[in-house]
Amino acid sequence: MAKAIGMVEYTTIAVGIQAADLMVKTAEVELLEAQTVCPGKYIALIAGSLSAVKAAVETSKQKFSGNLIDSFVLGNPHEDIFPAIYGASDVGDVAALGVLETFSAASIIVAADIAAKTAIVKLIELRIAKGMCGKSYMLITGEVAACEAAIDKAKQALRDEGAVIGSAVIARPDEKLWKTIL
Repeated sequence: MAKAIGMVEYTTIAVGIQAADLMVKTAEVELLEAQTVCPGKYIALIAGSLSAVKAAVETSKQKFSGNLIDSFVLGNPHEDIFPAIYGASDVGDVAALGVLETFSAASIIVAADIAAKTAIVKLIELRIAKGMCGKSYMLITGEVAACEAAIDKAKQALRDEGAVIGSAVIARPDEKLWKTIL
């Protein structure tokens, strides 16, 4: 079966913990992350077969819909997602830096998956709502045109949600900037 990931993001810690528990009791899924993020929100990230992840996320959304901020289910997520979440990406050569910032934790992972599947770019980091008042951002690298195409496609996909705060593509970022980012 295909590997999939899913996430729920809730307004309160108590509901978030209940939701994480409900998801692992609903279907055979692995709980990858379950934690508080700023400002007192709670996220739970799961993995498993596509059908199991869908069932777990949908059950959680239905039970706790009043506190749901955002959610997603991704079948076959891009391989760069997990190293970027954990800050373990091997960056390599840098031609451009792409940045996309969103209002929610779930939307940045969806945006990163779309960006990585749109053009030849490398996901560098996914900062998921930690220390940022609930906002999230992603950093990508690649050729300028590839970064622009990836960022544009991700923004377009999130447009209806109103989740995008801002974006930028910087050609040949200065080495001093890279040293602070990485």
